[in-house]
Formats: sequence, structure tokens, C-alpha cells
Amino acid sequence: MSASEDKKDAPEQPHLVPAGEPEKNERERIEEQDSLLKFPCDFPIKVMGLTREDFARTIAAAVREIVSDFDESRLTQSRSKTGKYTALTLNIRAVSRAQLDSIYLMLTSHPMVKVVL
Repeated sequence: MSASEDKKDAPEQPHLVPAGEPEKNERERIEEQDSLLKFPCDFPIKVMGLTREDFARTIAAAVREIVSDFDESRLTQSRSKTGKYTALTLNIRAVSRAQLDSIYLMLTSHPMVKVVL
């Protein structure tokens, strides 16, 4: 068998990407997602947690640390059938993907929050 025939039969080597750099397809996917949103834009964020008297006020104050002009009148809330959980919808005026990422990171690490969508 010749050397060129050996190369045809050999399994293809995986494409290696330097650490810290996403694969090209991953980069393209992220860029494509970013292009779906045109900033600034109105953006709803759903937040769920155990029902507490201060849940909505506390979450609104936390969001206001990132979105200084967040208006609490743009927040709606509802309770589960049993009343154990409260769901909030925060309608914010997002100015960038980085801002949305910061909000999601803050909310997902907040001790009162169970779920963020």
C-alpha cells in the first residue's frame, strides 16, 4: 500500500481549537443570536420565586442596580394556584447583550430567585 492510500484509510484527525476560543460554528451561532435582537429594545424577563411580601420590590431594586431607569410599573406579577410561588415579568428597555447577560447572571444567583426565563 502506498503512503497516499494509508492517509485515505486513516481516521480524520479532530480539529483542535486553542483553549479559550470557541469553535467557529459556536462563534457564528453566538453572532447569529446577537443579530436577532436590535438594541435598544423592550425585553421581558420572567422571574419565579417563593411568595414573599417583599419579593417583587426586592427583585425590582436588584434589577435597578443594572438598569437604573427600570420602572416598577412595567413589572407584572401572578401567584401559583397554591400561592406558594410568585412569577414576575419584568419589562425592561435593554441597551445591549452584555446588559442582558449581567441581569441574568445577577438574577440566577439571587437567593430569592428559583427560575429565570
